[in-house]
Amino acid sequence: MGISIRMATVHDLPAMQQTNLWCLPENYQMKYYFYHMLTWPQLLWVAEDAKAKIVGYVLAKLEEVDSTSNGKNGTPDPVHGHITSLAVLRTHRKRGIATMLMQQSQREMEKVMQAEYVSLHVRKSNKAAFHLYAETLRYEINDVEKGYYADGEDAYDMRKTFKKKTADEKKIISEIPESAAVTGGSSWEEIAASSGGGGEGNSETVVEKVREALDSVDVSA
Repeated sequence: MGISIRMATVHDLPAMQQTNLWCLPENYQMKYYFYHMLTWPQLLWVAEDAKAKIVGYVLAKLEEVDSTSNGKNGTPDPVHGHITSLAVLRTHRKRGIATMLMQQSQREMEKVMQAEYVSLHVRKSNKAAFHLYAETLRYEINDVEKGYYADGEDAYDMRKTFKKKTADEKKIISEIPESAAVTGGSSWEEIAASSGGGGEGNSETVVEKVREALDSVDVSA
């Protein structure tokens, strides 16, 4: 396929905007892309073909806890991610590119930014996008927002809740240097999970396994 998925840079923003203009009716000024890049650079990803052409992107952000914005149960909404925009050129669709872009951004939200869930809006008439979110990525409908789009169409407010971490896992991950890279392809979450679920009864095992893994960490990058 010759497609690579990588974190976006500021130099990709014009191509991302152009892809958006070609693919979607919801468009943004360049300053909005810059705002996302400056604030949440880890959440912007692009798909690049063999000729270094941008053929898809995901634009996302993090919503901090807001005590003035209450959820349905009257409590403040927790820290969560939000997918602002996702687009793949028509010539490169049905290759799993959108799924890969979403998974990369979601992974950063969950593992790095400790988001509890990720949300997005999708047109009720967009059956292809709804199938991607509901069937492939396992989002669920949280609400229907009437007249959400500029043309008056309703939107599904969809959410995907991330797996909750134990207190031990959160503590261990928070202590790992940002520059650390585990050799052998294992993530910190995989190492912690390999202890048998991360429950209270095996907290010492979780810590032991991660401490052992630190011996193979390269922090020189």
